[in-house]
Amino acid sequence: MQNDHDLIRKYQEGHSAAFDELVKKYLSDTIGFFYNITTDQMTSEDLAQDVFLKLHKHLKTFRFESKFRTYLYRVNVNTANSWLTRNKWKNFLHIDQIPDRGENDTNVEDEWRKTELWNAISLLPKKQRTVMIMRIALELPYKEISEITGITEGAAKVNYHHGLNRLKEKLEYE
Repeated sequence: MQNDHDLIRKYQEGHSAAFDELVKKYLSDTIGFFYNITTDQMTSEDLAQDVFLKLHKHLKTFRFESKFRTYLYRVNVNTANSWLTRNKWKNFLHIDQIPDRGENDTNVEDEWRKTELWNAISLLPKKQRTVMIMRIALELPYKEISEITGITEGAAKVNYHHGLNRLKEKLEYE
């Protein structure tokens, strides 16, 4: 199998099958990334489709200054940030809106906690939100976060720490 940069070069030369290979390679990870945030399969697939449409358009001007995977993470995180910002109002779930599925069913409670967490993350300042998404949804190390975002490793740690403190404050009072 060819490496990502070779596939991108072929795509830039007009070979659409090279783009299809990139999609096959990264589609399930991209959907999984969005599923961690949205907990909805259809929304995750729609967001992944948006990512690959953006890539289809913008890879023609890819400059090979970073790894494709880093570039893909940036697009994923920006798409997630946009989705979280657009859908803040939808994330305000009230306790009386949760369907009653029985006393022993912990799935509803787990789902509500996850929704509550992403709702709180969506309210963080953009840098903190971006770092939190990369640490929680992608489980990336700070070094990789710094490469993707263009901030120092120390700044990534500080943004994560401040974001975590804000989340703790927000979630303790609700």
